[in-house]
Amino acid sequence: MPDPAEQAAFLTRNTVEDLPKGALEARLKAAAGERRPLRVKLGLDPTAPDLHLGHTVVLQKLREFQDFGHRVVLIVGDYTARVGDPSGRSQSRPPLTGEQIDANAATYQDQAFRVLRDDPELLEVRRNSEWLDMGMEELFRLARTTTVAQLLERNDFANRFAARTPISILELLYPLMQGYDSVAIRADVELGGTDQTFNLMLGRDVQRAYGMAEQCVLTVPILPGLDGVEKMSKSLGNQIGVTDAPEEMYGRTLSLPDAAMPDWVALLALDGVPAQAGPRDTKRAIARAIVRRFHGDAAALAAEEAFDRVFITHELPDVVPDITVDAGDDGMVHLPAVIATAFGRSRSEARRLLAEGAVKLDGAPTGEADLASGAVAGKVLQVGKRSYVRVHLGSTER
Repeated sequence: MPDPAEQAAFLTRNTVEDLPKGALEARLKAAAGERRPLRVKLGLDPTAPDLHLGHTVVLQKLREFQDFGHRVVLIVGDYTARVGDPSGRSQSRPPLTGEQIDANAATYQDQAFRVLRDDPELLEVRRNSEWLDMGMEELFRLARTTTVAQLLERNDFANRFAARTPISILELLYPLMQGYDSVAIRADVELGGTDQTFNLMLGRDVQRAYGMAEQCVLTVPILPGLDGVEKMSKSLGNQIGVTDAPEEMYGRTLSLPDAAMPDWVALLALDGVPAQAGPRDTKRAIARAIVRRFHGDAAALAAEEAFDRVFITHELPDVVPDITVDAGDDGMVHLPAVIATAFGRSRSEARRLLAEGAVKLDGAPTGEADLASGAVAGKVLQVGKRSYVRVHLGSTER
């Protein structure tokens, strides 16, 4: 391995804090003296079925530790997910069923391997149900490590307490459960976003209470979503998933505000993005780099060509799915119903899109909710920029 000081300098770049200050270099030196790799922890709660680019910021940092020969411990929080991380929340998270969590956990692990090295010498994948399914005596021991006053120092808990918004005992236990993860796997380092700083530092207190050397903490910035403002989140609809289709990844990236581009380039460590290009070319280079990372060079080029055909030369996509609909007794086709069926929109949203001119038939905008069957049959219905179906009539046409 390189010198500990060189490793620390590289690993702390593009991070927010190395806590306590300089702790990572000190831990690297100690581990080198013991001739062992660091154990570097990241916990991910499977509260949704897919990982998005926001998750890859911290996963990429984990990969850098692996590249130096350190052992990453990825904890799939199947038990902490049953509580729901209260970080940044103004109210309790809705509970998930065990079946939902187990299904999400399986996809999280597979998707994390798109960034991490799947090498048993460098990666350990654990579920915290292994140790958090504990007896009452052990739970009492854990609860004694922290005071209520400490927990209420957290901004979200403090704000909710001041506003008399309910805080469940279960939510107060969440930081302790995350801290106990560090005890269970004997973490040297824990990584997380800046919204996790309180939890990460509390993990040090829990380790100390169990007579263990305290982990050092490395926090990474939060990637803004496609709106350029809010944290990337599936619940806000501003995310790009790591398993999204190449064309979807490319097209959604081009909606990124110009002001957010430098953050994306830096935090996602994107290659091949020109430093002096204009906003349009820079954004296209970002989109290519993202698709290339998850789908390869050929897919990146194909996604860009497909986008250009549809949105620059205004050609139809290579594949347009079909939908078969029935006209009413009056021979009319009700477009809001077709849009709801074909694209999963509500009928009220479909009417709004029609009114806004966001619906086209064979490239011509239409604002009519009801059209004669002959005006619809065989034509391509387009909603927004990237949603297409070819409409066929049922009993009338076939």
